[in-house]
Amino acid sequence: MTEDWREGGFGLYIHWPFCEAKCPYCDFNSHVSRNIDQNAWRNAYIAELSRAAAETPDRVLNAVFFGGGTPSLMDPDVVSDLIAAIRTHWPVANDLEITLEANPSSVEAGRFTAYREAGVNRISMGIQALNHTDLRRLGRIHTATEAMTAFDIARNTFDRVSFDLIYGRQDQSLADWEVELKQALTLALDHLSLYQLTIEQGTAFGDRYNRGGLRGLPDEDLGADMYTRTQEICEDMGMPAYEVSNHARDGAASRHNLIYWRYGDYIGIGPGAHGRLTLGGQKRATEAFSNPKRWLEGAMQGMTEKQRGTLSAMDQAQEFLLMGLRLKEGIDLRRYESIAGASLPSEKVAELADLGMVRVSDRRLIVTDQGFMVLNAVIEALLPD
Repeated sequence: MTEDWREGGFGLYIHWPFCEAKCPYCDFNSHVSRNIDQNAWRNAYIAELSRAAAETPDRVLNAVFFGGGTPSLMDPDVVSDLIAAIRTHWPVANDLEITLEANPSSVEAGRFTAYREAGVNRISMGIQALNHTDLRRLGRIHTATEAMTAFDIARNTFDRVSFDLIYGRQDQSLADWEVELKQALTLALDHLSLYQLTIEQGTAFGDRYNRGGLRGLPDEDLGADMYTRTQEICEDMGMPAYEVSNHARDGAASRHNLIYWRYGDYIGIGPGAHGRLTLGGQKRATEAFSNPKRWLEGAMQGMTEKQRGTLSAMDQAQEFLLMGLRLKEGIDLRRYESIAGASLPSEKVAELADLGMVRVSDRRLIVTDQGFMVLNAVIEALLPD
């Protein structure tokens, strides 16, 4: 199993930690800063890329993802220099996917064109809602009109464009969501990420919810209905789910995210970035320091990471389940056995199959549509004791 990562591929994630404003629902490592030394960050990323490449020589890189934060706040020449360095350090797949996340408030035609010329070939846009009222409630600083303008620029510049929407918002009815989703599907090029609003502790929404101030959220039954209608409408309009929250036309799934879900190896660079790397036959978990100042100062000395942890066979088996069962394709049971050194308990699989939550087909364990409604419970039932 020393080369098991090859089953999932090899990717690179670069985290840009800055945003124009902090959204109240966001629990990502993002910070608002008006003074960013782009040259210093360029040098830091390039130093970290060199260090990471020395650990992973001769691997073919399948995907690069600029995430954040708001990477579309990066100067295009910084992105260009990083992509040039990446291509110097690793052999890359012929169809290398390079995604950059963007917010409608931080982009304009000249910048998108410059990103394309730098080598970016896929844009992921954080639109989140298609009406002004809900955008304000979500703390977004763009309007619906600005979002559509930015989206038009993106799809006229790139062949591959995805955008995100959040549903289960305050006072949103099932009918409201159906109308909005159908509108989104008429706009979308090839990919949509559709997330039900989750209230995370430690966020502004979490604090407001704890005080009883976040009213009008859907109850469990309405949330389930919204999820079910999302699957049905997307399927009917040619963009079925390939993962619990992600929908794509045929062949347009996010290759970078598939590396995560198929349990490949990936390097994480930037404040708070996580990675999984198989080195010397051992799979290791990496995590960078989250404070941008600390990370930036440590980059030139190769001191950006917390102590690495070695993942046991059981750790890897659990992660493989947690990630792989999110996919509509499910997991290869033979691969699970190779990673874990044991089979999944047949009685638990049989019990879930009898309940209609999973099915086994050609040695693959696949969660059913009914099972996806309670995915966390399905996974918990299968996790080793």
